[in-house]
Amino acid sequence: MYLEDTVQSASTNEILPVEFLTSYIQYAKENIQPRLTEVAKDELVKSYVEMRKLGEDVRSSEKRITATTRQLESMIRLSEAHAKMRLSHTVDLEDVDEAVRLIKSAIKDYATDPLTGRIDMDLVQTGQTSAQRRLKEDLSKQVLNLVQATDSITYETLLNKINDQSDGKVENVDLSDVLRRLENESQIIMFGQGHKREIRANKGQI
Repeated sequence: MYLEDTVQSASTNEILPVEFLTSYIQYAKENIQPRLTEVAKDELVKSYVEMRKLGEDVRSSEKRITATTRQLESMIRLSEAHAKMRLSHTVDLEDVDEAVRLIKSAIKDYATDPLTGRIDMDLVQTGQTSAQRRLKEDLSKQVLNLVQATDSITYETLLNKINDQSDGKVENVDLSDVLRRLENESQIIMFGQGHKREIRANKGQI
């Protein structure tokens, strides 16, 4: 049932009928309402604080939060669910330990920045890492500076200028996203379509 189970031990376990499992789960839902013990509460708080520290880097001025109140609520619900599975009327230390293991595993699998190898909750909350967000912010400033330096500039010329100034290649999709955001913020005005469209600074916003 758990990840720690070996293939050998799992293969020797009796396979329970679906009807039995269904009845078991229904019974647990209707009859078991476990309460958190003081030990479990203390462990939840301790684990939550430790998870929040996972993203801190003493070498960086930026502090990444790797656990939010949403993760704490999830740990509580998972602890209660694990206790229900045991038909226990109390949430004990073993239930919290399993809940914390599951949450950490989920965060590690989903929220690890492939570039840095660090856990970054921005990836969960916004769909992009803090590094990706900073790159987009820098690109936005670069685009706005180039547009404001001219009366009008075409998309193709803007893309070429940015790539000439950048260490890495800026893709069309990234530039288009930045332009749409700047246009929505009334920082720029665009005319036309595709690579030939013209981009101008919104003088009223400068």
